[in-house]
Amino acid sequence: MIRAVRALPLLLLLPALLTACGAEKADAGGGRAAVGGGKTPAGGVRESASAGVEASELDGRLRALGIAPELVYVTDAPGFTLAQQSVGVSGDDGFSVSYWAENGAVLHLYAERGSAADCPPGYVCREPVKGRVVRVGGEKVAADVVRGAADAVHRPSPAELAGFLPPAPTATAPVVRGDLPSYGDGAPDNGVGEGG
Repeated sequence: MIRAVRALPLLLLLPALLTACGAEKADAGGGRAAVGGGKTPAGGVRESASAGVEASELDGRLRALGIAPELVYVTDAPGFTLAQQSVGVSGDDGFSVSYWAENGAVLHLYAERGSAADCPPGYVCREPVKGRVVRVGGEKVAADVVRGAADAVHRPSPAELAGFLPPAPTATAPVVRGDLPSYGDGAPDNGVGEGG
């Protein structure tokens, strides 16, 4: 009886130990994703079922965010991981993204229409194509790391792009509200009656 009682905590702990298997951290090293993907642009491992997404669908997802597809550039920076929640618009239709490191350092990348001649202080600018400028800056980042990230700026492969873009919006039916009157300005009926 005593042996069975001692073995019971181990048996209860076994499912928790098995659940934790395979929960290791993503690789923080650099490396660009190959088509068919495995790694995000900054090195974090990401298995993506959407790696085979059509370029037209990816362009549509970018346009839905207000981003011109031709202005999307990413970088590789050893020790930095792309922060998916930072993906957004810069300026009118440009692209912005940030990369983070475990020590609290952050790299910011902005791609817009313009010229590298207008590079603000504290940033390293590259002009990959005439009329497009990519600015890279950082917080708590050494100047040589910022320069290296600027030198590694490239257009993402479809697998890279599919790995960090939010999913395509799905069409939904309009919500039918029961509290809107069929006449007047459409304000909800908040009538409570006498003594209300």
